[in-house]
Amino acid sequence: MTHPSDWIDPFQPADGPPPRTLLRFMRWALSGAWGVLLAGSVLAIIVGVIEVAAAMVLGRVVDAAVAAEGAVFSEATWILIGAMLFFVALRPLAYVCSTYFNTLIIQPNVFNLVLSRLHRYTIGQATTFFDNDFAGRIAQKEMQTARALTDVVVEMVTSILVALASFVGAILLVGTIDPRIGLGLLVWLLGYGLMIRHFMPRIRTTSKARAGARAGVTGQIVDTVTNIKTVKLFAHSDHEDRAALNAMGYLRGRTLDYGRVATAFRFWLVMIAGLLPVFMVGGALALWSSGGLSAGDITATGAVSLRLAQMTGWVSHTLMALYSNVGETEDGMRTLTPPYTLTDAPDATELSVPEGRIAIEDLTFRYGHDRGGIEDIDLTIAPGEKLAVVGASGAGKTTLVGLMLRMYDTEQGRISIDGQDISQVTQESLRHKIGMVTQETAMFNRSALENIRYGDPSASFEEVLEAAKKAEAHEFIEVMQDHEGRQGYAAHLGERGVKLSGGQRQRIALARAILKDAPILVLDEATSALDSEVEAQIQAALERVMEGKTVLAIAHRLSTIAHMDRIVVMHEGRIAEIGTHSELLAKGGLYSRYWNRQSGGFISTQAAAE
Repeated sequence: MTHPSDWIDPFQPADGPPPRTLLRFMRWALSGAWGVLLAGSVLAIIVGVIEVAAAMVLGRVVDAAVAAEGAVFSEATWILIGAMLFFVALRPLAYVCSTYFNTLIIQPNVFNLVLSRLHRYTIGQATTFFDNDFAGRIAQKEMQTARALTDVVVEMVTSILVALASFVGAILLVGTIDPRIGLGLLVWLLGYGLMIRHFMPRIRTTSKARAGARAGVTGQIVDTVTNIKTVKLFAHSDHEDRAALNAMGYLRGRTLDYGRVATAFRFWLVMIAGLLPVFMVGGALALWSSGGLSAGDITATGAVSLRLAQMTGWVSHTLMALYSNVGETEDGMRTLTPPYTLTDAPDATELSVPEGRIAIEDLTFRYGHDRGGIEDIDLTIAPGEKLAVVGASGAGKTTLVGLMLRMYDTEQGRISIDGQDISQVTQESLRHKIGMVTQETAMFNRSALENIRYGDPSASFEEVLEAAKKAEAHEFIEVMQDHEGRQGYAAHLGERGVKLSGGQRQRIALARAILKDAPILVLDEATSALDSEVEAQIQAALERVMEGKTVLAIAHRLSTIAHMDRIVVMHEGRIAEIGTHSELLAKGGLYSRYWNRQSGGFISTQAAAE
């Protein structure tokens, strides 16, 4: 039997992309949970009705006591027993059921449901989405939006519906006592509603601004901490402090804006709440003095008015929090839900790579009207061929790799792998078939085992071990120990692998690529950050990872690609030369100038400019 806490699947995928209007976004985020939310709402309404019923029961007890003239325990026994059961059993049971529903079924599941859907959608964005924002700000927005929307749901169920049921019940109760008191309560509710209508949009607006400012502070701080070594090397602690203080100052201003609105709201709230028992109890006493009401009616009216006066306080605070959370939800929704700029074709298929032939035909892509890119590229890489691409910075080498991995869509032309246009296959299957080792090797702050296993999450420890040995990484991993005492393959590498040297990071990256065993391999300046001695140490590992694969290698250091099958020389976004190392040297063109003028094995900037 399913446990109640499992009535909502907290990780159920959403249908389609998130809408960008509030109500439709909420429907998208909460789909799959509506049945449980409805049940929780029914419980909340029952609790609200019971709150009003408590005043009615109290009034009946008083009337029974007055009628019994001192013999209440003998003449009104059943009324007293019923009242006792109501207050000791029924009322607590209703509250316990409602609390259980909200704290163990709704709250933990709705938060994870919303967060998982937002995170799943966010990581599907193109890399340009992340390039244009702070990593810390994006993470903050995910958590903030999930928390805010969860609070909206919980407050609606636990407070707003209880209050609405209580107000409706109170109107019915006092209306049956005397219609004039019921009418007076309606007039008061109208005034209360007008106050809410005046203040809530302002709270929503100022809260949205405060949420954006808060995320900005987080983004600024995370950006500084992430680049702390650069901050210290350039002695710019004061500069970063000023940047953080500016962001904090903006947050302070938005918080003050919110505080001013909140203060005015609370002042009017307390005043209006204080009027309710004065009018209702005063009216009831006036009617009682003329013989229109009983003592029990006065008791019930007084109990209801005091309860509603108290309730208006926490309901108004709840509404203030509710509108604040709505503002934060809208702010997060605006940040996290822009449409994907890079999508799979509607009928996209899985890429199959039986050979590994890459054909690039009439390929053109520019980042802007006059901002680099590539133009009119025609190139075929045969199955198993090792092709190198060289050129000065800005020649278009990395752009070519980005297009092959479909980080961007081409403006003109096509790239196909074994006859399959990469724009017509799924992005996941494309990147699954391409292994990559880059200059700036990405490392997670996880164990060495997990970082290598990222190449194939299903790999056994023995397979990870074998890949590490082939990549010449096993020996240094074995002796590693992190600050928590974890050793060997269990040792964590630190954020972005900061605890490793450049050569060690590259060897773990190679082990990851070996484990992935993709039929196509891209080496994007994989050794340019290493000195010649370290490069020589991992050259054998590089040769192992290239065995039996179609290889595209980008390099500044020409000595690393001299043994490749062919070399493509790019210049200003076009292919300038193509041939083997010896053919290009004999030609005496651009590649020959690079080779003759390189310093320490790198392309000379002066040569590139000539």
